[in-house]
Amino acid sequence: MSVAGLKKQFYKASQLVSEKVGGAEGTKLDDDFKEMEKKVDVTSKAVTEVLVRTIEYLQPNPASRAKLTMLNTVSKIRGQVKNPGYPQSEGLLGECMIRHGKELGGESNFGDALLDAGESMKRLAEVKDSLDIEVKQNFIDPLQNLCDKDLKEIQHHLKKLEGRRLDFDYKKKRQGKIPDEELRQALEKFEESKEVAETSMHNLLETDIEQVSQLSALVDAQLDYHRQAVQILEELASKLKRRVRDASSRPRREYKPRPRESFDLGEPEQSNGGLPCAAPKTTGVSSSFRSSEKPIQTPSRSMPPLDQPSCKALYDFEPENDGELGFREGDLITLTNQIDENWYEGMLHGQSGFFPLSYVEVLVPLPQ
Repeated sequence: MSVAGLKKQFYKASQLVSEKVGGAEGTKLDDDFKEMEKKVDVTSKAVTEVLVRTIEYLQPNPASRAKLTMLNTVSKIRGQVKNPGYPQSEGLLGECMIRHGKELGGESNFGDALLDAGESMKRLAEVKDSLDIEVKQNFIDPLQNLCDKDLKEIQHHLKKLEGRRLDFDYKKKRQGKIPDEELRQALEKFEESKEVAETSMHNLLETDIEQVSQLSALVDAQLDYHRQAVQILEELASKLKRRVRDASSRPRREYKPRPRESFDLGEPEQSNGGLPCAAPKTTGVSSSFRSSEKPIQTPSRSMPPLDQPSCKALYDFEPENDGELGFREGDLITLTNQIDENWYEGMLHGQSGFFPLSYVEVLVPLPQ
């Protein structure tokens, strides 16, 4: 920083201290400007919190939100097409129902009903995916862009305005001790920054129709989702009611127990109160031979070099999405990258993928 820059920073700091501690009064901005600044501040807080709450509404599960954040980061790195990137709870429920429905078989009314319900749950998951994509593209992304660009730019202009006000007030108090030209330049810069900040805030507040349109897009996406969800559930309810009627109209099959077998209880003096049983069969292997058998050895897991970043699996992890790395408890995984505070990237058996930090114990950490 140049000497002139250092002097200017000193002037600003000196003026700020005199206002905060000494009670000196600085240049007042007009009421219209203050009212505009207040509205922008409220708008900024509203947009920030609405973004957070919308993401929680789409995916209430904190673990899924963390996975969503990781997968979005990976998608940006790889340049993939935008998609939810995580399984919907309706889809997981549907897969569970279908799996058990198939196990019960076609002769079971409950099994057939589970298959119907499972297919409907999977359709609901597809509709929820469409809702997530629609809300992200037409509501979350535009509001995030507003935070990252327009609101951040306004804050930059206001910060610059405050700095130039402090510089101007410092020089105004020393009028006569500093050249008039320097004071005039400080005033011009202050008025220039005020005009720029005022214009940017005015443009934001006057174009809030864009935010209203984005809010309308959110509601339209919700309406479309709920219409489709109602249609799917009504179809499922009709199928299940029909199955109930069909099952109720069928004649019930009577259960006929098999005839009991007769048992020879033997002589009373030989009875100990239970049924006689055959003597256990003995094998021809002697105890000395058994003691000399060698224990079965399990194959050892591949061990990464001790100086290479690695971790040990504490639990089994089944991959649910493309790009995830599955492993079993006790597997030793080579660490290659840390995506965020919840997810790692690593290699096992020549395959690379992502996995949650909570499933492993880090043996050799990644270099900082």
